[in-house]
Amino acid sequence: MSVLVDAHHHVWDLAVRPQEWLAGEGLAPLRRSFTLDGMRPDAEAAGVGASVLVQTVAVAEETPEFLRLAAADPLVRGVVGWTDLTDPAVADRLAALRELPGGARLVGIRHQVQGEPDPRWLLRPEVLRGLAAVAAAGLVYDLVVLPHQLPAAVEAARALPHLTFVLDHLGKPPIAAGTLEPWAAELRRLAAEANTVAKLSGLVTEADWQRWTTAGLRPYAETALVAFGPKRLMFGSDWPVCTLAASYGQVVEAARVLTGGLGEDERAAVFGGTATRVYGLNL
Repeated sequence: MSVLVDAHHHVWDLAVRPQEWLAGEGLAPLRRSFTLDGMRPDAEAAGVGASVLVQTVAVAEETPEFLRLAAADPLVRGVVGWTDLTDPAVADRLAALRELPGGARLVGIRHQVQGEPDPRWLLRPEVLRGLAAVAAAGLVYDLVVLPHQLPAAVEAARALPHLTFVLDHLGKPPIAAGTLEPWAAELRRLAAEANTVAKLSGLVTEADWQRWTTAGLRPYAETALVAFGPKRLMFGSDWPVCTLAASYGQVVEAARVLTGGLGEDERAAVFGGTATRVYGLNL
């Protein structure tokens, strides 16, 4: 039986550093520390056997900390970290991360593009140069973007065909508003690029936190399933952010329902196979 992989979750320790993004409206429940041990019981109850830990802040010290966590905990098989893509020495920075304890579990890099005011930030020459270094290092790039930033993501994917782009949270579709376009059209354009995959993650927090339903998520999940296909989709819980709207178990169950029409091999891809292949996880 294949290992169920949670391809997207976070941890943070407010005693180590503040998480400035938690100042946002409605995020008070997240203004505490969250640890692997806090997630573990729910992950085990859901049958999760491996995970990918994803960066939360653009702070250089966070990635080495995550790599040490991964080295010490068999649950975390991959880390998507952060480094300054605009640094001319980005290739050296990536090589140095690989030499740290747990460095073998560095699988990707991410930057909060969603917070950049320039909708074409990904296409800046210095950013493209940094992304090329990520590809040369054998890593993937996680895209956390808003719908209006998807066109730039499409262009970046075309400009760097040797870099695999992993779209987090399906590009944050407007689920609460109940609209599909123009998000769906842009998602299909991104999926048309062979070097892109996407995460079936973060949907409950794009919906109404109190009144979301699996039926309400379905049009967005089905758009992604048709566009990418199950072998280019991977499940992620987005814990603990998901707890604003749903428990860990509820998120897993919603994903199971949303993929209920797939065949056994297709579901195995979404719940582990895609993440294992794309991130090169050692399971």
